[in-house]
Amino acid sequence: KLIRSAIVWLCQLTGKPILKLTNKDYNENGLSELLALYGSAYNVNIKIFNDLQHTITGWPGGKPNADDTYRPERAKPYPKRVVIFSPHPDDDVISMGGTLRRLVEQKHEVHVAYETSGNIAVGDEEVVRFMHFINGFNQLFNNSEDLVINEKYIEIRNFLKEKKDGDMDSRDILTIKGLIRRGEARTACTYNNIPLERCHFLDLPFYETGKIQKNPISEADVEIVRNLLREVKPHQIFVAGDLADPHGTHRVCTDAVFAAVDLEKEEGAKWLKDCRIWMYRGAWAEWEIENIEMAVPISPEELRAKRNSILKHQSQMESAPFLGNDERLFWQRSEDRNRGTATLYDQLGLASYEAMEAFVEYVPL
Repeated sequence: KLIRSAIVWLCQLTGKPILKLTNKDYNENGLSELLALYGSAYNVNIKIFNDLQHTITGWPGGKPNADDTYRPERAKPYPKRVVIFSPHPDDDVISMGGTLRRLVEQKHEVHVAYETSGNIAVGDEEVVRFMHFINGFNQLFNNSEDLVINEKYIEIRNFLKEKKDGDMDSRDILTIKGLIRRGEARTACTYNNIPLERCHFLDLPFYETGKIQKNPISEADVEIVRNLLREVKPHQIFVAGDLADPHGTHRVCTDAVFAAVDLEKEEGAKWLKDCRIWMYRGAWAEWEIENIEMAVPISPEELRAKRNSILKHQSQMESAPFLGNDERLFWQRSEDRNRGTATLYDQLGLASYEAMEAFVEYVPL
């Protein structure tokens, strides 16, 4: 990986693709040791070019009945059971919407596990909009006879009217906000042809503080994740690897998955012996190219479908919170990142694609 990193740096410095680097390029830029190690620029170039070439696959779940010697994912078993862990209810489509769709199209059994409710990221106006709808529905079809709806409507409307900046939401409002995000996640899954019985809402307890500051991870969080893994017995797991998530939720969610995997390994779980774990990154950053172990190309049509999946999360379509000065929406950040990865591969002399999603394998110790 250090050699790969050095070659990528040299390509960017010289403006050349890998296979056009010369002995002179290596000697003039402090990389003559690589020439001594491999014999010539040609040998280094071919080695690293092939190394990067083998990360590219249109078959993220493995290609059935094909030689998988140089493929990032094994051919068997086929189809695979796949669990995609999504820290918030939109991270699955933001981070790997193209790959998710490809896995479904290639007939794998795809499950999406939404680890937290994501309720604090829903604006109050969304609650008001849905409460107006419920109240109107009650008036139209029930002659306003449902007293629970009438009372809750008035109670929530009054609470939000009195609410000041910095005030915590009531438990009812947090529940409604969580319901809104569940509905959006289900809509996105339906759009991507994932049956609703394969959508799992884990609502991990550490998240439910009603504040940006969360509780530490607990045994209860790990056990919820572990129960799902035992139920599905996946051949592939996808988890969030962007541990620089500004408010820490991604890191805690991934820690919960890794802790559950470690416990299963200690107990000698058979399913784990035939399971690979892949880490994706979210809207915040991409893997450095020297670390990428699987890169899934996305066509223009697939990128459009990915955008549509992200847009199903309507409550998140304002400028993304916790991002400092970056005003781009989630789908814009995601597309820019995926196109950037494809451009980098193209500049290195590999195939030119519209966009790419990148993954790194996690191997439990």
